[in-house]
Amino acid sequence: MTGPAEVGLPVTTPSSAPARHVPLTTRQHLRGHYAGFASRFISFVFDCAISIGAFELTLVAASFAASVLAGTSIHWSRGNIWVIVGFFAWEFFYYAYFWTASGKTPGMVLLGVQVVGEEGGHAGTRRGVIRALAFPLSFILAGCGFLGILLGRDRRALHDVIAGTAVVYCWDAREARLRSLARRSSARRS
Repeated sequence: MTGPAEVGLPVTTPSSAPARHVPLTTRQHLRGHYAGFASRFISFVFDCAISIGAFELTLVAASFAASVLAGTSIHWSRGNIWVIVGFFAWEFFYYAYFWTASGKTPGMVLLGVQVVGEEGGHAGTRRGVIRALAFPLSFILAGCGFLGILLGRDRRALHDVIAGTAVVYCWDAREARLRSLARRSSARRS
């Protein structure tokens, strides 16, 4: 780790190969500050609205399709075991997919935060899936799993510690990368 409030983010140019194949001269290291509780909570609220809304739309579409195809309507209830299992499977898929693909859920994109590995690189599939599986533990323990965000030096929740991840602000890193790309393109034109 680089310090109490920063983590290094390795970034390569878009035309380059993955970091392990990039010569040291074309590789850059950017810094991002650890994301705080408010940013993470607000992004979580946005994600809840998006994921629950998408799940509800899926149930409505399934009811409509059943009424058109079979002539009978399906009435979903929150007590239906298939709805409960489907909801938790959907939530797992929603978070695991976004955390493994880009490190950012739609809510995280809005707030400019990103899940990264402890060393600052891409979280990857393994860490994203482990983080999604461990995420409910932070709630189950009466919310105590989130105390690390408020009290910890690197603002990691229980699920971050288990998965080996951290959440950082990515706007500073993105701006630095764009400035670097702009300098390179102007150098090529010269």
